[in-house]
Amino acid sequence: MHEENTAPTPPPASVRPSPPGSESPGPEVPALFGWEFATDPYPAYAWLRQHAPVRRTELPSGVEAWLVTRYADARQALADQRLSKNPGRHSEQAHGKGKVGIPGERGANLMTHLLNIDPPDHTRLRRLVSQAFTPRRVAAFEPRVRELTDRLIDAFAERGESDLIHEFAFPLPIYAICDMLGVPAQDQDDFRDWAAMMIRHGGGPRGGVGRAVKKMRGYLAELIHRKRLEPGDDLISDLIRASDHGEQLSENEAAAMAFILLFAGFETTVNLIGNGTLALLRHPAQRARFQRAAEAGDEGELGSSVEELLRYDGPVEMATWRFATEPVELAGQRIGTGDPVLVVLAAADRDPAKFNQPDVLDLARRDNQHLGYGHGIHYCLGAPLARLEGRVALGTLFRRLPDLQLAADTGDLRWRGGLIMRGLRSLPVTFA
Repeated sequence: MHEENTAPTPPPASVRPSPPGSESPGPEVPALFGWEFATDPYPAYAWLRQHAPVRRTELPSGVEAWLVTRYADARQALADQRLSKNPGRHSEQAHGKGKVGIPGERGANLMTHLLNIDPPDHTRLRRLVSQAFTPRRVAAFEPRVRELTDRLIDAFAERGESDLIHEFAFPLPIYAICDMLGVPAQDQDDFRDWAAMMIRHGGGPRGGVGRAVKKMRGYLAELIHRKRLEPGDDLISDLIRASDHGEQLSENEAAAMAFILLFAGFETTVNLIGNGTLALLRHPAQRARFQRAAEAGDEGELGSSVEELLRYDGPVEMATWRFATEPVELAGQRIGTGDPVLVVLAAADRDPAKFNQPDVLDLARRDNQHLGYGHGIHYCLGAPLARLEGRVALGTLFRRLPDLQLAADTGDLRWRGGLIMRGLRSLPVTFA
């Protein structure tokens, strides 16, 4: 599971003037959150790192938040327990209007998960999930990920063309996490439909997201009840066993944990596969290096390549919301009590103060302590699973389809709107 998630789709917006005492922007200040920015946010983030590394900004939703863009500041903020994950700490209570957090979670009574709580509840829930979501379980899941990967590629390999988002990057992690959670095969297409609705609408006013989340919540409650009566060899059954033999997991907590494991566990991997494929297709020398490793079955080289793809254009653009529980000073800026803080992981991972030639994709990079999966107590619990899926999916794709080519101009590709996640709407390709 990745403890970062989606936010409503934004219309274009610009940087608001900073409060008195902060650095005033020059005439070259970039516009944020428009479609041009979504296509390539990195020049704007470079400007912010240099001129206003901690900056109060009006978001498209109307909420004002501090954007943190330098690596050292980002790492400090991610580990600072004065920055709470609880939306109730927000001074404006915008969480009640669905302006912060995951779309639909409040209406479906799914708030009590790791993304929205602090210690000691966070410590208790994370310990319970860690007992079930073990490295051994993830490692044992690799053959199933390989089977799913080959099955999906088989479905379009003879056509010579595909939309890799819809036919590969999206279904692979959905089916994988459903298998791991213990969702029966006959129900997994429902989850795929609900997840597609949540991504497609991105929390818009049409109500589709709320309906999808409520359907998912109802199903999970029923599934948890069935697993209590007839436990199996799956993650939900292990969660129930862990809570029944020690610390308790309430029904709402169990449903919320299953929801966030499923939702956060798939969208990050969709974007990792999509963004990673595009980056390799746009960098022929790096793609050739990756394909040599794939053809040789060099899993170590493939693994380190995935780390560089995560740093270069990762699936999570900003860490999920944090709220100051008391005044906090960061890079000379005073963040007031109740103020929201968004740590821009994508900007931090291109900081030249940390990474040599950060705007260059270099699969040979070894000192690569990126923040793609966060830092501190909210570090991504499911990072090993995401890394496994990315390594297997990308390695298999470029080994089986070595002449893969982009079937559109990069300028014509469209990115999904949203503050938190960074991912493509589609990725058309051709191959022999």
